Amino acid sequence: MKPGMGNRTVKTGSRNEQRSWPEGQAAGAARQMGMESQHSEAISIAEYLAQHESKGLLRFITCGSVDDGKSTLIGRLLYDSKLLLDDQLATLESDSRRHGTQNGEMDFALLVDGLAAEREQGITIDVAYRFFDTERRKFIVADCPGHEQYTRNMATGASTADLAIVLVDARKGLLIQTRRHSYIVSLLGIRHVILAVNKMDLVGYDQVTFERTAHEYRQLANQFGIENVHCIPLSALRGDNMMSASPQMSWYEGDSLLSLLETIDVSRPEISRPFRLPVQWVNRPDQNFRGFSGLVASGDIRVGDEVIVLPSGTRTRLAGVINPQGESDAASEGEAVTLTLADEVDVSRGDVIAAAAHPPEVADQFAAHVLWMADAPLLPGRGYWLKIGCQTVGAQITEIKHRVDINSQKFLAAKRVNLNEVAYCNLMLDHPIAFEAYADNRALGGFILIDRQSNATVGCGTIDFALRRATNIHWHQLEINRHARAATKGQTPSCLWFTGLSGSGKSTIANLVDRRLHAMGYHTYILDGDNVRHGLNKDLGFTDEDRVENIRRVAEVAKLMVDAGLIVLVSFISPFRDERRMARELFGENEFLEVYVDTPLALCEQRDPKGLYRRARAGEIPNFTGISSPYQPPEHADIHLPTVELTTEQSVERVTSRLLGQTTHV
Repeated sequence: MKPGMGNRTVKTGSRNEQRSWPEGQAAGAARQMGMESQHSEAISIAEYLAQHESKGLLRFITCGSVDDGKSTLIGRLLYDSKLLLDDQLATLESDSRRHGTQNGEMDFALLVDGLAAEREQGITIDVAYRFFDTERRKFIVADCPGHEQYTRNMATGASTADLAIVLVDARKGLLIQTRRHSYIVSLLGIRHVILAVNKMDLVGYDQVTFERTAHEYRQLANQFGIENVHCIPLSALRGDNMMSASPQMSWYEGDSLLSLLETIDVSRPEISRPFRLPVQWVNRPDQNFRGFSGLVASGDIRVGDEVIVLPSGTRTRLAGVINPQGESDAASEGEAVTLTLADEVDVSRGDVIAAAAHPPEVADQFAAHVLWMADAPLLPGRGYWLKIGCQTVGAQITEIKHRVDINSQKFLAAKRVNLNEVAYCNLMLDHPIAFEAYADNRALGGFILIDRQSNATVGCGTIDFALRRATNIHWHQLEINRHARAATKGQTPSCLWFTGLSGSGKSTIANLVDRRLHAMGYHTYILDGDNVRHGLNKDLGFTDEDRVENIRRVAEVAKLMVDAGLIVLVSFISPFRDERRMARELFGENEFLEVYVDTPLALCEQRDPKGLYRRARAGEIPNFTGISSPYQPPEHADIHLPTVELTTEQSVERVTSRLLGQTTHV
């Protein structure tokens, strides 16, 4: 043995037994064990990361009335879960002193109430999303506004949630807003609710108070069809029953809030649902590949299975599946995939690829619940864009069956739907779509309504069922069509739509144009208040709702007259752009001319032969256009007649010349 080399004791094995090795061998063994230890640590880290990547995700919302403690509850969860960085804690402490409502103590609501207006008013306005995770689960939580005027914001947060935490102030019990939010929760298909009876510290942690509130809420939930309700007494501010059982409420034997959130099963029952994939994107990187990308909304499918493309009804087979990991032979619910088909079929964005053996229905008329989210009311007959899945189509509410009082759940008669109101409506689309009831498939049954002019989202809704008569009514192609009828008259049928304020001169100009055309041998007809308001539309008044319906009926009659080969002149105030746009869309290319008789309001009032403006100014005539009801002038009229610059004869000449420039006469 070399000098200086003795034996060194090295601990090895799982039981740390001691072995005496020569020093060189011992050093080598130590290095080897160090490498093994590093390798073991690397494996442990990899396993740890893999474990956290595969954790389940729970999306939930907090809702309830103002000042029930929703933001405080979320803030407390983040704080007690040790998920805040040092700078966030420092900011929270500073903000609590400056903005807080807890006398300088930690105000956890400030972690969520991000808007300055929210901090100043002490209420939540916007929907605040927060992301956090624990050892067992990942979470996305939406803190929804409690105030009634922000009900639409609450619906936005609930639309993607799996669970709702409904907070109730233990001192106040169930309030109107509790009922309102619970109704929307049920309407949007959330099947799991945690009733958090908050601020128990302010009622002395009284068991009777909690049990009374829990019993009342279970009765309410039963009315709404919410089956899975868990009730927890807690104090979000003090942390009682938030992370662990509270010694203040030893009488409560259930789970803490976090424990319940980590373990609650929100998965749907194992029901075999047919395959559906709404096509989000036609993937065409080159001429040799054509795939159809989207998120599988339900079911699963394998290569070789027969599929159907809707609404066209074309059948083919699945040729391939590509997911983020590469090629696969199957696709399942929740996966983002690209599908390739065995045949060259026409598939566009918004179409639905479905299992051929069990396809969804296709229809263009529905019964649906609509939650209105715009300041301007929903009016039957007005046109909107409807977006469902990846498809956008033209739509209109044809009838409001009833409005739902979401405070009492009573059905009320209604002709309009105002901001934050819910109504049960009949809905008509401009072409059929593939759909399923919202209760069966959120992706194919939930929709939003979009204003055609501003592109703002104005409503959201859920489809209940198709109106079968919509699919049974087919347009019967007449053997003698408009072209044949027009040919016998030797003219091109058209609609001249005169719009302008009362007293603008539109009826005078329309009548003179009609007289000139008739003298030239053209076949014409005039529709105006005299022959429509006293007959076809005598049941309509002058509210916004009735004005919309008035113009809808007039437009449909004008369309029939154009089909008959006539030149029809329509002279109505028709104050709303949406309705004039709807009228235009009924006609073919070059069949509709919008004529804007542009006369200043002051001049219209000077003319006022019937004294209508004077009476409207005095408040004797409600909903009078230009005074108490708006007039929206055309933005791009086909014919513009500024009457302060043109004589009546010049206006007639301008209209006639434009019409005859695109029509024929023999």
